[in-house]
Formats: sequence, C-alpha cells, structure tokens
Amino acid sequence: MSVPRPAAVIVLAAGEGTRMKSQTPKVLHELCGRALVDHMLAAARDLGPERLIVVIGHALERVGGHLAATSPDARAVVQREQRGTGHAVRIALEEVGTISGTVLVTYGDTPLMRPQTLAELLERHQADGNAVTVLTAEVPDPTGYGRIIRDEAGAVLEIVEEKDASPEQRAIREMNSGIYAFDGELLADAVKRVSTDNAQGEEYLTDVLGILRGDGHRVGACVADDFVEVEGVNNRVQLAAARKVLNQRLLEAHMRAGVTVVDPDSTWVDVSVRIAPDTVIHPGTQLHGETVIEAGAEIGPASTLTDTRVGEGAIVRNAVCDSAEIGPEANVGPYAYLRPGTVLGRKSKAGTFVEMKNTKVGERSKVPHLSYAGDATIGDDVNIGASTVFVNYDGINKHHTTVRDGAFVGCDTMLVAPVTVNDGAYTAAGSTIIEDVPPGAIGVARARQRNIEKWVVRRRAGTKSAAAAERALAERAQQEREQ
Repeated sequence: MSVPRPAAVIVLAAGEGTRMKSQTPKVLHELCGRALVDHMLAAARDLGPERLIVVIGHALERVGGHLAATSPDARAVVQREQRGTGHAVRIALEEVGTISGTVLVTYGDTPLMRPQTLAELLERHQADGNAVTVLTAEVPDPTGYGRIIRDEAGAVLEIVEEKDASPEQRAIREMNSGIYAFDGELLADAVKRVSTDNAQGEEYLTDVLGILRGDGHRVGACVADDFVEVEGVNNRVQLAAARKVLNQRLLEAHMRAGVTVVDPDSTWVDVSVRIAPDTVIHPGTQLHGETVIEAGAEIGPASTLTDTRVGEGAIVRNAVCDSAEIGPEANVGPYAYLRPGTVLGRKSKAGTFVEMKNTKVGERSKVPHLSYAGDATIGDDVNIGASTVFVNYDGINKHHTTVRDGAFVGCDTMLVAPVTVNDGAYTAAGSTIIEDVPPGAIGVARARQRNIEKWVVRRRAGTKSAAAAERALAERAQQEREQ
C-alpha cells in the first residue's frame, strides 16, 4: 500500500517548557545542528503534506522569527493563551478552516521521530478506516505520559493523562505519544466539544478520542516499534539523551555508506553534514553545519569542523576549522585554526600552530608552523617560514598582503600590509617587510647586531646568568694566557 499523503500536518509548539530552565524556548533548543521543532518539521515534510501548520505561543517573536527564516513553507498559527493541546488544535482549525482528508497532529519536541513511523501511522489509519488513530508505544517507565486505556478486545477506549489517572491506570505501560492521524472534518467538529473538566482546567486533545468513539466512530492505535522515537524532550537530561541517540543513528548511516568512524562514542555529527565513502573519522571529532568531507579524506583526532569543505584525500588533525575550504590532498594541523574565508589549494599545508583568516593559499604552498596569515593571497609553490606574521590590521582597517608564486618567506618575517612579495622573491629571516619585494629579489629589513661585552656581569650581578658568564670569561682568559 502506498503511503497516503496527509492533507495537513499540525505541529504543536506553543508550550513554555519550564523544565528546561532556559531563556531559550524549548522547541528552539538544538541537537545535532537542528532545533527540536525543525526535526519534527523535517520528518513531516517527508510525508509530502498539502499543508504544514505550526502552532506557536510562548516566546512568540523568537519562535515565529525562527520559523520564518528556516521554514517558509510552514504556516504559523498563534495560540496566545496556552490552554491545552485541544485548545491549540481548535485555534489552528479556526484560523485555517476545516481540512478535508487526513490531519496528522504532532508535537514539536519529539526530535527522534522517524518519517517511516509516521508513514506507518498513516497507513494503519487508512487501512482500518479510523476516525482517529493514535501512535502509542510500550515504555519501561511511562511517568509523565498519558496512558492508553483499552477494552477487553484491545480497542482504544480513551487516553488518561497522568494527573487524572488512577493508580491502576498509572501502572499501564502503553503511553500516548501525542501524535495522531485524524479525519479532518470529524476533528474540526469534535475539538469544539472538548471539556475543561480536568485537574488542569485545560482542553485535552486526548478527549477527542472519547468524543469520536461516543459518536460511533472507529478509534484505533498504531504501536511504534521503538519507544525511543516517541519520547519528548522536556529537560536538559532528556535533551542530552536524545542527542546521543540521534548522533548514533547518523553515524551508523554514515558507516553503512562506507565511512570509517573509529570511535562512534566520541564522534559527533550534525544532520546536515555530508561524508563521502572511504573517509576516516578519528576519535574526538565534531562535524557541524554544512560541512562536506570528500572521499578518502582523514579527519581527526580531536578536530572540530563547522561549515567546512574538505577535498579528496586531505588530512586534518587536531584542528579547528570554521567556514574554510581545504583542497584535495591538503594537510592541516596538528593544532591549526582555520577561520572563515580560508581556502587551501591542492597539496597545500597549514601546519602546527598556524592560524589563518580570509586567506587563499595556492597549490603546493606551505605554512608549516607557528604563523598567522590574515587577509592574504599566497600563490603556488610558496614556503612561509616559521613565526611569520601577516600584519593585516592597523587598528582601524584590514589590509591585504600578496605573496606570489615561488616566493620564499624567511622565518620570523613581519609582512606589514599592504605589501607584495613578488614571484620568486625571498625575504631574509627576521625582517619586517614594509615595501614590495621585486621578482627574484631578497628583502632584508633588520637592524645590525651589536654585542655589549660583559653587560650581564655588570648589570645582572648575582644571577645564575652572571655566574655562568664569569666562569666562561675566566676559562677564556685562562686559554688566552696559555697560548
């Protein structure tokens, strides 16, 4: 049977989430690079709904702004007073009107829900001809969830919230996920008749099941294969647990697609990361945002890449890379920091304790160690000596430095921008270069050395240095006398 396309998916995301104890609205807390509500919206989109509706209320401007920026295909409906899930659905239908067809109602805080589980719910709903089908799960500890009450034949009678449940009902382990497939027209009528006669004085969507059953309609259930999918996130402990589950899912998918993950327990990836086969990910690696790793690359250990592209066969070790582009067969680290705008060419190198920002490095060029390159263009086949600094900031403006093809920059060179080291030119070690160096020339800009004899003995008397100097001077004097 083909999966029926829902007429609408309504995502309930208006709650405050006080147990998160956070200034951030609950549904905007992130795991694996995506907000909680966005995980559910992504799962819903896989079903191809005709309408995507999100009910928002708490932190209206922040949540609404987020949806406008990330989900322009979703219509936001405002629930200004949070008076229960039934009230939220009623508000949504009053604004958009009665929806003919299947309406899927979900929560915005269940990030582990798989699209295939929602598809199974829709299939069961259609196959059984139900007015409503509730997604349920058998859980080890149902505390906090509504319980599924069935008759002797196994049919669903009602859902009882924990606050309203008797001790016998609380012992039931089949819980309500909060996710339902409804006949849209029957839902629009029944939700208007939901009572507030309960411990919280709220309109429970769960009461719609009893109303529809009382009207003589079929009420069914679809049991999820994995109870973890239906667990909501209500506090930071549950958020961390959900992040771990989702991360393991993502890593498993990558490994089955041909990626070697040496230690999944210490490796973290976002949902938007793309990794090609035959890549090796070493322990302690984090891949965030829109990071792309091409085939044969080797990442880690202890590396964090955000919105970074790594070319085929490149190696990145003990590095932090943010919005950088690392070319094929390039080598980064250990202990390198590539900041936004860094582009490394094929077979180039950004080595130990190297920081780069807004810098383009040509093919086969090397910045091996202890250097900073900012706002620079480095050509092909260039060597940048240790402790070189591209001095790009004058306190007000940033300036650009160019080092052209085949140039050689000596150790401890200060390149004071704007300046150009032309093709095949050299700079002498210890130079401060403030003028362009012509092609093939060597730029030398350092003071002549002057040694002041016995300065330490006179000015640092009593120190270990002075004592060592006195011994050496005495030995030298003795050798001169013997000659």
